[in-house]
Amino acid sequence: MPTNPPLDETTSAAPPETLAAIDLGSNSFHMIVARPLEGDFQVIDRLKEMVRLAEGLTADEDLTPEVAARALACLERFGQRLRGMPPGSVRAVGTNTLRQLRPDSGFLVQAEAALGHPIDIIAGREEARLIYLGVANGLAASEQRRLVVDIGGGSTEIIIGEGFTPRLRESLHMGCVSASLRHFPDGVITAERMKRAELAGALELRPVREQFRQTGWRDVVGSSGTIRAIATVVAAQGWSTDGITADALGRLREALLGFRRFADINLEGLAEERRPIFVGGVSVLRSVFTALGIQRMQVSDEALREGLLYEMLGLTRHQDVQERSVTVLAQRFDIDAEHAGRIRDTALVLFGQVVRDWELMDPRMPAFLVWAARLHEIGLAVAHSQYQKHGAYLVANADLSGFSRPEQGLLAALVLGHRRKFPLQEFTGLSTAWRRAAPRLCVLLRLAALLHRSRSPTAKPYPMLTAKEERLSLRFPPGWLEDHPLTQLELEEEAQRLTVAGISLVFA
Repeated sequence: MPTNPPLDETTSAAPPETLAAIDLGSNSFHMIVARPLEGDFQVIDRLKEMVRLAEGLTADEDLTPEVAARALACLERFGQRLRGMPPGSVRAVGTNTLRQLRPDSGFLVQAEAALGHPIDIIAGREEARLIYLGVANGLAASEQRRLVVDIGGGSTEIIIGEGFTPRLRESLHMGCVSASLRHFPDGVITAERMKRAELAGALELRPVREQFRQTGWRDVVGSSGTIRAIATVVAAQGWSTDGITADALGRLREALLGFRRFADINLEGLAEERRPIFVGGVSVLRSVFTALGIQRMQVSDEALREGLLYEMLGLTRHQDVQERSVTVLAQRFDIDAEHAGRIRDTALVLFGQVVRDWELMDPRMPAFLVWAARLHEIGLAVAHSQYQKHGAYLVANADLSGFSRPEQGLLAALVLGHRRKFPLQEFTGLSTAWRRAAPRLCVLLRLAALLHRSRSPTAKPYPMLTAKEERLSLRFPPGWLEDHPLTQLELEEEAQRLTVAGISLVFA
């Protein structure tokens, strides 16, 4: 009978020689390829294409064929550059427009096939965190409080942070593309339309305005193509040579009102490709300046994609924001850490015994098994009856920094499935990379939880688990099951429940 200690889930392979970060925004798709270098990175390639994904978002939460084709063609070109890069060395994230697509639209599956790597759809507040991480790493070291603003195609992120830590973050439903389409649909510029666009922005900011103002900051930094474009234009006119001032932004607004249509805009420093969305971007930035009382904004070249790279570098140094998020959540709901730790240890031992036969070689898999073990009883904070359902809801809807929406859904599905009915349907909706592995991880978690159902702190021998395709064999020391009839009965019931997943469990 094995008594081997649990695996160390923090062990990771050496960092890849090359990393890539891809930001699939509502306006532009960006990719950076970089080489890790002493805790930083050296950029070796940059690619950017203005896809304007938000233009193609339909009322039924799908993409128009033209825009979908444009996006997929861009991803295929990115994919050619990434060919040969191993799993784990590429991180691609989708933001506002991709967040709004129906899960059954089919675009995400096509996009991942074109890119050749998984794509994570991240929540707005997670986007804000990564933006801040990118901007903060590009600035001089300082613990002074700063405000960071990023205007994307479909959303605007505002963050207050200190050093490398965001303290307050929000994602607002307004961006340069969406504002242009909503308030200037035919490309005609009028004072009334500009006023309505700015009022709409003020309305979006209203629920968070006072909280941000009262928190306060010393410096203001803007990132994103929209803010850099505005800074370039006001500098070219001689209105501001040091970032963007409130006065320069006001003068730019008046200058834009002197043109009848987007196509007529003739301002030095404005790129042709930026013209159709420039007025919407200016209206959004004016709303932010006015609502938050900003007088001057410096401009950063770093943004979400750099934040992704720094995040990847941080993971190789074991500075795992996902681990911190799980720890904070477990503490907030006062989970029994000792009991969760025993289940974690047993689950990892079982994992180690079947990792090859069950093809669970992805380095992320033991981490998700551990996190699910630590959070599996979180639902007890709501009610004991069907606490696995309460727990799944809490995990799925918590603000878990570092987790994409699909990753949070996976973790919630594992928590839901750790007891009672096997939730096969929850796993069928996962991405291709997890669709087969997730039910297997769930089985390991279920077995670990079952073996510790008595909550006794007394050490138990680790059973021998073997796997051959969908057949599991669990072996205990001679006579152990006879001495533990309740465990034997529970295993019989578990064997019945696992038939739903097509898994045959035998034990002796």
